[in-house]
This record gives sequence, structure tokens and C-alpha cells, in this order.
Amino acid sequence: MLTVAVTGATGAQGGATARALLSAGHQVRALTRQPDSPAADALRGLGAEICHADFDDRPSLEAALAGADSLFAVTTPFGTDTATEVQQGTALVDAAAKARIEHIVFTSAAHADRDTGVPHYESKRLIEQHLRAAGVPWTVIAPAAFMDNYAGGWTLDGLRGGSFAWPMPADQPLTLISAADIGAFAALVLQRRDEFTGRRIDIASDELTPAQIAEILATATGAAIAHQEVPLAYVRTHSEDLAAMFEYFTTVGLDVDATGLRRDYPEVGWRSFTDWAVAQDWPTLLSQAPAHH
Repeated sequence: MLTVAVTGATGAQGGATARALLSAGHQVRALTRQPDSPAADALRGLGAEICHADFDDRPSLEAALAGADSLFAVTTPFGTDTATEVQQGTALVDAAAKARIEHIVFTSAAHADRDTGVPHYESKRLIEQHLRAAGVPWTVIAPAAFMDNYAGGWTLDGLRGGSFAWPMPADQPLTLISAADIGAFAALVLQRRDEFTGRRIDIASDELTPAQIAEILATATGAAIAHQEVPLAYVRTHSEDLAAMFEYFTTVGLDVDATGLRRDYPEVGWRSFTDWAVAQDWPTLLSQAPAHH
């Protein structure tokens, strides 16, 4: 039985990893800045130990990591910026090295080890480099585009109006993965440390074009939905970072060997986009007030 410290435990990837580890009988120490949040309470109810930890407060990190076997590490620039993400990721790796953690699993982004020019991929690349140099056994898992983003934000706003608004051409394939599969794969890696140490693996479970995604969403929601290509210039007015990402998706593409992963690690479950879409509570999601951008 492992004791795994999980950062971002109240978020999508950390939460999914924590639940997968708990259901496999491991001890989870959920690190969060908000120990009283509903998400933290839900994990507590499943048997996780909730620890207050803040990336910007080194002593809180060291205390939360003390005595843990392994660490699941996730960082994000959203809410701050990429420089802060690198600073926080570096601090986390250093604290883990000091706490003599035996295995760090860092969740990055597919293709972040290449010259993408996407700011929030470049920040993860810097953290990956720091991790490799830290002298702690490591694994990097690098998810493709998140299916879960299609149930929120501007996508959900568009779906209410019958359009799948997405900044890519209708026929350009994109690899996708659900947060639940990221968590299941992370738990597998943590439990099979010897097999995965020193490896970097891009992960995805499906590959679809925006036209196909729109069709699946139409079936799942029971509404008429068509793909509408949002101009990159419009995305740029909201976020240079996301515009750069969609430009990369469109020009280079996000290829990940989903078929090989399904073959090699069947125990993960690997949900298709259809599996994910039919599992969502669309009536509730679509009845919520639109997000303000």
C-alpha cells in the first residue's frame, strides 16, 4: 500500500487520480489550498487525508509531503501566469526531493517536450526539465486535449445556441482524453513505479474531428448541434496562450497513439468521446446560466 501525496486534488486531474488510488486501496494525502471546500469534503468522505498546502508556502509543502512515498504533481498557469506556474512547479519538485519522495508523477501536456511555441506547454517543458535534473525517480504523463472542457466555458455557451464553437477546421483531427482516464493512468503508473520510472508518455483515448465531435454532442444532448469554426483572431482577444494552442492543433496537430495505449494498458478503461459524452448530465449543464467572458 502506497501513501501518495496528490496536488490539485480538488481539481479535475488530481481529483480523478485521488479517487483511482483510493479505490485501489492506497492512502491518499490530498494537498489543497482550500481544505474546507466541497471537493475536499468529498475526498475526505472517500477516505483521503486532507492537507493544507500552498505552492508559494514552502514549509506547508514540506510538511504535507513528509512521509509520503510518491507524489502526483499538477501545475496550471490559469488563474496566475506561466512564470508563476514554473516557479510553483519548481518549488514542488524541490520540496519533494528534500522530502525524499521515491517517485514523482508529473502531469504535463502532450507535445510539451517539443518546440510548440504554446506558452502553457513551454512552462510545463521547463518544469519537466527541472524534474529530470532533480535526482528523484520520475515519470511524465502528458495528456492530449481534455474532453471535460466540452462541458463548460465557451463550448457550453455555444451548445445552448446549437453550435459547437471551436477554433479548428471541421476536418482537422484532434486527440482527446477524459480526466477520469488521466487519473486511472496516473494511478497505474504510481502503482507500477519500476516499469514507468524515467519515461515520458503522451496519453489520449480517442481522436476525432470537430465535425465528428459536434455530431456526438448532438446525439448526447438530443439537440441539433453543428460545428462552427471560431476565428483564431477572436480567441486571441481573450487569450494569446489559447490562440497559440489552437494554431498548433490546426497547423501541426496533436498526434498521440491512442490505439497503442488501449492495447498496452487495457486496465485503464480508456473512455471514447462517446462514452464521456453520454455520461454527462446535459439537461443540468445546459440549464445553467451562461459563463461571462
